[in-house]
Amino acid sequence: MYRVAVDVGGTFTDIVLQNEVTGEIYGTKTPSTPEDQSIGLMEGIKKACEELGVSINEIQSILHGTTVATNAVLEEKGAKVGLITTAGFEQILHVARSWTPPPISAWIGFMKPAPLADLIYTKGAVERMTAKGDVYLPLDEADIIQKIEEIYADGVESLTISLLNSYANPSHEIRIRELALSINPDIPVTISYDILPEFREYERTLTTVMNSYVRPPMQKYLKNIQTKLDEDSITSRISIVRSDGGLMSIPAASERPVHTMLSGPSGGVTASASIGVQTGLRNVISFDMGGTSTDVALTYDGEPRMSRETKVGIFPVKAPSLEVVSIGAGGGSIAHVPITGALRVGPQSAGSQPGPACYGNGGVEPTVTDANVVLGYLPPSLVGGEMKLIVEKSREAVQTVADKLGFDIYKTAKGIYDIVNENMYGAIRLVSVEKGYDSRDFSLLALGGAGPLHANALGKLSGSFPIIIPPTPGVLSALGFLQSSIRNEFSKTYIHSISTLSKVEVIDELQRLSEECLGWLKQEGVTKEQSTIKCEVDVRYYRQGHEIPIEVNINDLNEKGLSILVEKFDAIHEKTYGFKIDSDVEIVNIRAVAIGKVNAPRLPKSEAGSADASQAIIVADHQAYFDGEMQTTPIYDRSLLQPNNEIKGPAIITQKDSTTLIIPGHIATVDEHMNILIKGVEA
Repeated sequence: MYRVAVDVGGTFTDIVLQNEVTGEIYGTKTPSTPEDQSIGLMEGIKKACEELGVSINEIQSILHGTTVATNAVLEEKGAKVGLITTAGFEQILHVARSWTPPPISAWIGFMKPAPLADLIYTKGAVERMTAKGDVYLPLDEADIIQKIEEIYADGVESLTISLLNSYANPSHEIRIRELALSINPDIPVTISYDILPEFREYERTLTTVMNSYVRPPMQKYLKNIQTKLDEDSITSRISIVRSDGGLMSIPAASERPVHTMLSGPSGGVTASASIGVQTGLRNVISFDMGGTSTDVALTYDGEPRMSRETKVGIFPVKAPSLEVVSIGAGGGSIAHVPITGALRVGPQSAGSQPGPACYGNGGVEPTVTDANVVLGYLPPSLVGGEMKLIVEKSREAVQTVADKLGFDIYKTAKGIYDIVNENMYGAIRLVSVEKGYDSRDFSLLALGGAGPLHANALGKLSGSFPIIIPPTPGVLSALGFLQSSIRNEFSKTYIHSISTLSKVEVIDELQRLSEECLGWLKQEGVTKEQSTIKCEVDVRYYRQGHEIPIEVNINDLNEKGLSILVEKFDAIHEKTYGFKIDSDVEIVNIRAVAIGKVNAPRLPKSEAGSADASQAIIVADHQAYFDGEMQTTPIYDRSLLQPNNEIKGPAIITQKDSTTLIIPGHIATVDEHMNILIKGVEA
C-alpha cells in the first residue's frame, strides 16, 4: 500500500509516493494548474503512479498542502462576507490596531487595506454579554432576523458572527447561527467561538471573517477534488495540511480553512525537523528556496517553533502555525540597477511565465537562475533532462546589468548570487539571532528547487554546519506531509494572576479541554492508542501587552504546582528578550492540542560504499566561476552516489528535482540515509 503527498506551488505541483511497507520514496513534479489546482493534483498523482508502475488503487491515503485559502486573500478573490457583531462595534475591522509597517515613516505611504467584510454588509446585533459570560442585554431575535435578511438580499455569500465577549459565553452567537441557517441553509455561517474562543475582539473578529472569506472557494476546491477522486473510483482518505504542520479531514478543512493559510511551507519545516532528528542534528535551520520566495524556519531540539499569530498579506491572523519567515528571494528574482546605481535583486520575480531568460519562454530580465547559469553553477539541463536551459539567453540578460554597472559578466553574475544570499541570510538571522539563538549552534537544511544551489554559501555566512541536503530537496515539502499528524486545538480565555489560583483550578480547566480533544479525535477516526494530548498555557507579566505560550504537563502541575509556570516563563522571556522582571505573572489563555499520530515510515538506509565517489562523475571537465576565475568543477549524478562517498569542492551534484553546489574549501559526505552533509575542510 502507498501514501501520496501533494504540494501545490505556483509553478510546479510536487508529488511524493511512499511505500508504507519498505519506506521507499519516489518524487516527481508536474506543472501546476492555477485555474483549478485539483487538475494538477490528479495529473501529478497519476504521473507518479505511472512512472513507478503502481496502480492508483494501491494508494491508501492522500496528504495535500494547498494554497487556495492564501491565494484567495492575496488575490482578493474570496467570498462576499457579511458580518454580525454587537451593536455599536460595527467598525471593529476599520478601527483595527494602531500599527503600521516599519520603518518609522512608513505611515506616510502606508495604504490601509479594505477589510474583508465591507461595512455595508456589517450589522449590529442588539445584545450584550459581560466579560464574565453573564447576559447583560438579551438578544433581540426579531431585529437580527430582519438584518440577516437584508444582507442576504444584498448577495452575501458567507456570514460571520463575532460578538463582544462571546469567548466567555457563545450562546448568542450559536442562536444567531441557528436563525441564519433557518433563513438560508446554503450560505455558510462561521461563529468566532468555533474559530478562536479567546479575548481581543479585533483579532478574533478578523480571523473569523477571514475564515468566512476563504470558506466558499475552499469548499468549491475540495468538492472538485472529491469529484475527481470519485470519477476515478479512488477511495483513498484525503487529508489537508494545516498551517501548524498537522492534518485535517476534508469536512474539517471546509469548516475551518483559515487553519490552512501556511499549509505549503509547513511541510518543509516538518520534514526538516524529522531529518534533523534522524541524522542526530536536532537543531536545524531550514530554508526553502523556490522560484519567487524563500521560507526560513528554526527547529530547536527536534521541535519546530510555533507561532500563535501569522500574517497573510497585511492581515494578522491569529491561528496556530509553524513560525516561518518569508522573503522575496528566489530563483526567479529579478536583478536590476535602480537610479541609485547599486545592484539590487528582487523582490520582483519573473514567476513561471515568462520565467528566467534561460527558460526560453520570452523572459528577458536577468534573474538569479540566469546568474547561476552564467557562473556555471547550474548545468544546462534540469529535471532529469526534461528541461533544457538556453545558456546564451542567460548571458544576454545578465549582460544588460553588467553594462549598467560597468563590470564584466561574471563579476555581475557573482554579485547577483552574493546579494540574494545576503538577503536570505537576513531571514536566517530573523529566526535565530533575533529570537535568542546562535545560528552557529544549528545545522542548515536546504530544500526547494533552488535551495541546495545556495546552501553552501549561506552556511558560510551563518556559520551553520553541517549543511544538510536531503535526498529529495525539491519535493521535501510534500515529503514533510507524510510526517504530519492529525491535529486540532481547543482553547479558552482564562485571565487570572497565578498568585490567586490553585493548581486544582488550572488542572480542572485543562482536563475539560483535553476531553474535547479526545472527542474530536474520535470523530476523526483516530484510535485511542494513536491519540496524544498536549496542554499549553499563555502566560505574561501582570498586564503586559503580549503573552508567551508555554507547554505544560498536567502531572508536573499536580506534583510541583503553578510555580513551574513562573520558572518556565521567566527563562523563556529572558532568552527571547534578554531580561526578566520581578512582577506578578498571570495566565491569559489555556489550551489543549489534539494530536493523532499517523504511520510515517522512516527513511530507508542504503548500503555503505567507499570514500571514492568517482563512479558518480558524469562530466569531469565542467567549468564554473569561483574566486575571480573559472575552475574545473566536476558534475556528479546523485543517483550514483553511495553512503560514505566524499566529494571535494568545487563540485556540482545534479538530480531530477534540484542541483547542489559545493564551493571550494568544503567537502561533502553521504550518510546512510543518502543525505549530503557539507562541512568546511579543516586546515
